[in-house]
Amino acid sequence: MKKKNIQTDCESCMYFDYDEAADEDICTLDLDEDEMIRFLEHPYSQCPYYKFYDEYKTVQKQN
Repeated sequence: MKKKNIQTDCESCMYFDYDEAADEDICTLDLDEDEMIRFLEHPYSQCPYYKFYDEYKTVQKQN
């Protein structure tokens, strides 16, 4: 069984956002404790939580 190729470009991920308090871009994905441990213990070459952010698709739904 082949795994789906998951992209890892954080800048186009919907969870990547600017944090004014920290003055930097951060991942805003809200993982529970078990998911965070699993994510940190298994180094991924590609992020399994990546979700492409398409602002144009959002605007289309508003019209």
